[in-house]
Amino acid sequence: MISITDKAKEHVIELKHKEGHSDQHHIRVSVQGGGCSGLMYDLKFDDQIQGNDQVFEDKGIKILVDKKSLLYLAGTTLDFTDGLNGKGFQFVNPNATRTCGCGESFSV
Repeated sequence: MISITDKAKEHVIELKHKEGHSDQHHIRVSVQGGGCSGLMYDLKFDDQIQGNDQVFEDKGIKILVDKKSLLYLAGTTLDFTDGLNGKGFQFVNPNATRTCGCGESFSV
């Protein structure tokens, strides 16, 4: 399962409206090769649910994850931070054994 904090939910809703997306657009979270730690998170809006997607809903937000990415993301929480280290979405991933300084890539 993928979950979302209240703060991240607020920013997802705000960003969705700011970018002009409809209520049919959901969050798609995936993992791609790259970054300084080997794997990178990808977060975007998507209005298409694919055949290999797992669909999670938390706090009224639908989160789409393809089965391959779910192997790396199971148990992850999507959060939003606006602290001294920068502003943006943050992945709290219990599967990551190492992350880079910017928090955008990880390894397992």
